[in-house]
Amino acid sequence: MTERAIIFVNGHLPDFEAARCLIRPDDFLIAADGGTCHALALGLLPSIVIGDLDSLTPDDRQRLEGSGVEIRQYPPDKNETDLELALRTALEADYRSILILAALGDRLDQTLGNLALLTAPSLVEVDVRLDDGVEEAYFVRTQADIQGCPGDTVSLLPWGGLSEGVTTEGLRWPLRSETLRPDKTRGVSNEMLAEIATISLKSGLLLVIHRRQNRQS
Repeated sequence: MTERAIIFVNGHLPDFEAARCLIRPDDFLIAADGGTCHALALGLLPSIVIGDLDSLTPDDRQRLEGSGVEIRQYPPDKNETDLELALRTALEADYRSILILAALGDRLDQTLGNLALLTAPSLVEVDVRLDDGVEEAYFVRTQADIQGCPGDTVSLLPWGGLSEGVTTEGLRWPLRSETLRPDKTRGVSNEMLAEIATISLKSGLLLVIHRRQNRQS
């Protein structure tokens, strides 16, 4: 199994138990400033906490330092968000699979900024996803499998221009080499028919948003 980094962000985490199920014992844990609170609430200690640390309480910082957690503090007046710094840290450690927790919801500007970060050229060869246990979001450039359950909602949104030659398998309303436009809603609110659905496209950038049904673990 590919080694993976998990980055905790200081956003909304709607279901802690669903989020817990995403974490593997061998994941390398990074907390972007206030995302530390989510890691601690799950009973986890990150290996690195990074950012301007304006959301970190003195008690939490003392606890982290006492446990040997590496603290990387940056000045508040910086050009990058804490998540961008954490992503850079994961890439410098050569992780090619990165899961970002609690980066969806809450503030719209932060959510859009977090999504835009995933389009960076440095991430083209990296499997990087935003997830909160309920929804996951990631970009597809050529082909991807969606793993879920029948009834899960899948939306396909062209990003920054046309997505051409879009073909799907395993969705209720199939696409057959279609062009999705950013000013149309053709790819919104499809539905999985099985545990795996497949998406491919010939050109463009496609944002996949997969919302899991409410169901028992």
